[in-house]
Amino acid sequence: MLPFTVEQFFGVFRAYNQAVWPVQWVLVALALVALVMAARPNRWSNQVVAAILGGLWLWLGLAYHLAFFSAINPVAYAFAAVSVAGGLAFVWFGVVRRQLRFRVSFQPRGWLGWALVTFSLAIYPAWAVVAGHRFPEFATFGLPCPTTIFTIGMLAFLVPPYPRWPLVAPVLWCFVGAQAAFLLAVPQDLGLLVAAVAGVFLLVRSSGAPQIHPAPH
Repeated sequence: MLPFTVEQFFGVFRAYNQAVWPVQWVLVALALVALVMAARPNRWSNQVVAAILGGLWLWLGLAYHLAFFSAINPVAYAFAAVSVAGGLAFVWFGVVRRQLRFRVSFQPRGWLGWALVTFSLAIYPAWAVVAGHRFPEFATFGLPCPTTIFTIGMLAFLVPPYPRWPLVAPVLWCFVGAQAAFLLAVPQDLGLLVAAVAGVFLLVRSSGAPQIHPAPH
């Protein structure tokens, strides 16, 4: 049993989207910057991608879970804590310690990354409209489910070995958020099931914390 109704759930989306508009487009622009940086690496690209991913997770933890979702679900405080921890993991391992290296590829894992990124930015909102949801009452980019799918898509571009900790919060949210597809009539969240499989695969393939590599020139 959920501690809120379907109407309250979509009402939180409405309140959030109306309050932060047009930040949603800024978040999409940052996601595209991260993708370009992974596709065209330079001296600072890895840190920029990690900083953007960290910023997205800090945003959804503080600006959504804590500021809005907590009004209808007390568990949102725990979700906020996990999301903030996930954001800080990206900052620590990717920006401070420089242990995350992103390279877009067209190998099988790279194609998986492209598929998840495309789903999160394009297919997810289109599916929401087809499912009968209208702005502002659906999950825009920057909210947990599309952001999680995008994050795991970007993590599919990681060059191994890499630390496991940045994967933990996104993988956990896959299993939490996927329930909305069945309990709250959000069919586009089925994408989280694919992201969950991909995230577990990436966790298994990780070899722990790598050595710090010099940035490319």
